[in-house]
Amino acid sequence: MGWTAVSRFARTHPFTVDAVLAVTLYALTLVVVLRSEHYPGITAPGAIAGLVVCATIVLRRRWPIAVLALSTAGAIAALVVTHAVTPYPLMVALAAYTVATRYDRKLAWTTSITSAVLLVLAGMIISGDYLGNVAIVQPVAWIGMATAAGDAVRIRRAYVAEVEERARRAEQTRDEVAARRVAEERLRIARELHDLVAHRIAVINVHAGVAGHLVRTQPEDAAEAIEHVRAASRSVLGELSTLLGVLRNSEDSPAPTEPTPGLAQLDELVQSFTAAGLTIELAVAGAPDPLPDMVDLAAYRIIQESLTNVRRHSRGLHATIRLTHRHNAVLVDVHSPDGERPPADAPGSSPAGHGIVGMRERAASVGGTLQADHCPDGGFLVSAVLPRGSEG
Repeated sequence: MGWTAVSRFARTHPFTVDAVLAVTLYALTLVVVLRSEHYPGITAPGAIAGLVVCATIVLRRRWPIAVLALSTAGAIAALVVTHAVTPYPLMVALAAYTVATRYDRKLAWTTSITSAVLLVLAGMIISGDYLGNVAIVQPVAWIGMATAAGDAVRIRRAYVAEVEERARRAEQTRDEVAARRVAEERLRIARELHDLVAHRIAVINVHAGVAGHLVRTQPEDAAEAIEHVRAASRSVLGELSTLLGVLRNSEDSPAPTEPTPGLAQLDELVQSFTAAGLTIELAVAGAPDPLPDMVDLAAYRIIQESLTNVRRHSRGLHATIRLTHRHNAVLVDVHSPDGERPPADAPGSSPAGHGIVGMRERAASVGGTLQADHCPDGGFLVSAVLPRGSEG
């Protein structure tokens, strides 16, 4: 059985451990008394008194102060019946140690000093000797050292408990902050999708008006307008479904005063970060067919947040954007070859803080996925797959 298993058993079975300790101490005490020239031969009353002192050790964790009092009384009784010093004050020291680990310093030292004084006075009265006898004052040293050791153990336990509590609270705070950031990001996404839906409804309204105006005079043009209404309405239904899925807060916010961004503004976004000191390489592959508005917005926001993380956290100021258009999805890769250092408020080992949480929400809002992690070469890569869906 290894030390770890022994320690675990001692924590889970304290009563058993103390019972074994009491029996062992009593047996050792008898051996010491019989063999040592410093102690007289054991007598029946002395053995009984020693048994009482050692037996109290079994209950030292449950009633520390009572055990200290009983062990002190038992040690004094052993002095009375043997008319000589005994090793039983060592058990009193063990009880004093237990009291010091469980109670505050003032109470621990008060009870320990009281026990030591009583033992010394009893030894002086029974033996007729005074403080010049080392054997009489030995209990003071034993009990004092045991109390000091117990007080140190109590302080260390309190410190470890405080550190663990702080860690638990910090973890809870990080989880709460992350949950709040997720809710805020979902609300932001929902508000932007609200703008897209409002735009679609406006388009439907315009085409419906045109169709109503041309239905009798120019039926072909009216049919074309009705087809636009049908396509736009199908797109609105999909966007409304996504909107209801991510909306988490009904609080009003000021209406935006600028158009919803998309990949059409990617060059402007790159130029703004270049002006801020970044060196950016942009590579576009595939046919850049028109994307659904929600996918277009999600791709733009993911690139924007990735470049923001590079600007804030990267050891270097270089990034590569790879945009790959496929028939069923658009792939967004933002690579920072110099890696990123975690910010101070990042939870756990997340290298880019809560920004990655928001990007994942962006990707999930359109049915996509996003991965963000360190590369084997030491860089950092954000990779998103955003399905094109159906525009109608």
